[in-house]
Amino acid sequence: MRAPASLRGRLALWLGLALVALWLATALLTAGLMRRELDALFDSALQESAERLLPLAVNDVLGRGPADENDEDDPRILGVIAPHDEFLTYVLRDPAGRVLLQSHAVDPAGFPPWDGPGFRSTATLRLYNIAALRDTVRLTVAEPLAHRACIAREALWMLLLPLLVVVPLAFAAIWLALRAGLAPLQRWRERLAARGARDLSPVSAGDLPSELAPIAATLDDVLCRLSAAFEAERSFAANAAHELRTLLAGAIARAQRLQAETADPAARMRAAAMEAALKRLLRVSERLMQLARAEGARLRRDSAADLCPVVRILVEEQGRDAGDERIRLRLPEAAVLSDLDPDALAIILRNLIDNALRHGDPAKPVDVTLTSEGILRVSNDGLSIPPETLARLATRFTRAGSSAEGSGLGLAIVATIAERIGSRLHLTSPRPGATSGLTAEMMLPCASDCEVEKRDNRPSRHSVSSSAS
Repeated sequence: MRAPASLRGRLALWLGLALVALWLATALLTAGLMRRELDALFDSALQESAERLLPLAVNDVLGRGPADENDEDDPRILGVIAPHDEFLTYVLRDPAGRVLLQSHAVDPAGFPPWDGPGFRSTATLRLYNIAALRDTVRLTVAEPLAHRACIAREALWMLLLPLLVVVPLAFAAIWLALRAGLAPLQRWRERLAARGARDLSPVSAGDLPSELAPIAATLDDVLCRLSAAFEAERSFAANAAHELRTLLAGAIARAQRLQAETADPAARMRAAAMEAALKRLLRVSERLMQLARAEGARLRRDSAADLCPVVRILVEEQGRDAGDERIRLRLPEAAVLSDLDPDALAIILRNLIDNALRHGDPAKPVDVTLTSEGILRVSNDGLSIPPETLARLATRFTRAGSSAEGSGLGLAIVATIAERIGSRLHLTSPRPGATSGLTAEMMLPCASDCEVEKRDNRPSRHSVSSSAS
């Protein structure tokens, strides 16, 4: 038998089985003690019956006069009476073993020879012998052992039959008692299950039993340390990205100055190559920082806000870099509420748009769409991607064979964030309804029942730009 998965079920099962086992052991022990007491009681009744019967039998036999050994109808032999059940039988014999008097339907041959007064037992009978008239008249009274065993079994059944009623009631009582006793644990579990992955605040232990309170305290400590680790990682990623960007920007500026000041064509070419390498290093470092943040930082907030202003700001910034004609934006009229962190949204959108601009047809626009259901879709025209390449395109350092420069991390970062927020990045090539191009689509977490944050709390263009980059 497989144990129940729940603690309540296991406790109810084992407590119920223990109760049944205890009841059975008690019933068997009581039956054993009762059997001993019944044997003593029956022996006493057997002895008392023999002592009361002996004087009556002697008077009956002696009052009939001397016996005739040749008379088969000797009056000292009890005549046949109406059939009836006899739990006690008796035989009155003389020293020679001749039956003087017997009870109805008794077989004297089943009585053992006289071996003195007292109790005796055979395989089927419990006997009591008693003599009178100087051992000239001997009475043996017998009781079937099956009669005693039948009474003992009936007594045992009387002890066991209540189990049919008591056991179901006991299981129900145990279940209700455990349900009431474990109710604080159930409420604590529900509070813990109702929290999202982004909520790392301590869980209220409430009225948990003292045995379980240390578990809740340990969990709260783990959540606090985890929250501190996420914040530290996020701070480190932001600071490292800022410092590294500053150093690389300075190096790029020096390379550009070297190109402007030197008259040597070879030196100018080396400075241009150095500038290109530094810019590529800057892009790769930014992508690596984004990937680190996507894998370890907190990507969802405690409250929901409208995603449309954030998407509009990001698309405008990307459009200025790529040209206003390259990106076309479609937003719903209603607000799209989500608890997704604006920095995470900026990372997603920048990487998807950058990937579309780098690997799409330069003469065709990139379409960015956010639906009212929270679906973010970025499409670009260009060569179709084979299915085998498309299947591994979101893995790290994988490119679709394009000649355009890239780190091979953009789609991997978006896929990582999508997995962290409970979504998935879907890549389709060619685009739906077309014969070429690529569409990247993912569902953003929506919270339609939340209120839009106040206008002054919405992220500004400067904050989104600086935190995402």
